[in-house]
Amino acid sequence: MMCIAKKCGIRFQPPAIILIYENEMKGKSRQRIMPIRNFSKFSDCSRAAEQLKNNPRHKNYLEQVSLRQLEKLFSFLRGYLWGQSLAEMMEQIQRETTIDPEEDLNKLDDKELAKRKSIMDELFEKNQKKKDDPNFVYDLEVEFPQDEQLQSCGWDTESADEF
Repeated sequence: MMCIAKKCGIRFQPPAIILIYENEMKGKSRQRIMPIRNFSKFSDCSRAAEQLKNNPRHKNYLEQVSLRQLEKLFSFLRGYLWGQSLAEMMEQIQRETTIDPEEDLNKLDDKELAKRKSIMDELFEKNQKKKDDPNFVYDLEVEFPQDEQLQSCGWDTESADEF
């Protein structure tokens, strides 16, 4: 059975993931409520999202829902269990899912670095132009404006003479 995911959300009391999907064969919109069991404010959101996505009962329905979206929903639930307001949770999740260009990624541990790389990969996939896109142009050349003169570096002119 193929279904097309339309919306995915979370219910706090009792905790559940709610998926609104369309049955591909019948064309009808349906709702599936997937209860969240054994989740506390100390639980790991990524692990819980992975377990739900790989659950045999929900696997077919959650095929089109990204793991990142499920992790965000579990983060909302964890914040609710900690007693945070919705605005605080949204701000915290926004900080966790955006990348600061000034941040030094060399100083991060392996887990945080992998998380940042997956965010970059997702952003790249979202912004990537594919052959099937209507605005796709093959071999696009762009000239960037240069406001200042290029400064030459001393190390590249000296090394050219040595060879």
